[in-house]
Amino acid sequence: MKKNNIKCSCPVFSTVQLIGNKWVLVILNKLLNGTMRFGELRKEIEEISPKMLTQQLRKMEKDGIVTREIFPEIPPKVEYSLTMKGRELKPVLDSISLWGKKYAKQ
Repeated sequence: MKKNNIKCSCPVFSTVQLIGNKWVLVILNKLLNGTMRFGELRKEIEEISPKMLTQQLRKMEKDGIVTREIFPEIPPKVEYSLTMKGRELKPVLDSISLWGKKYAKQ
């Protein structure tokens, strides 16, 4: 499948390109509470497959939203946390959450 290389200077488009995936929003929401390990994220987000979680975390890391820290232990320990760029999305997620609560009952 060929990816679209759409160029658009619209700020909404740029934001959607970055966080427009449902899993990205859910992962961001979980990581706003602090650093988490992969297994913790899997337990918190039961509906996501390990493969999808891995893909989304890698994309988020590439986009500069998430940082991954690997500890030299056996078994390996990996922790994920939001970067400053990721933490700056908190007001956006708060607004989405408020809107969702308001209209979820309809």
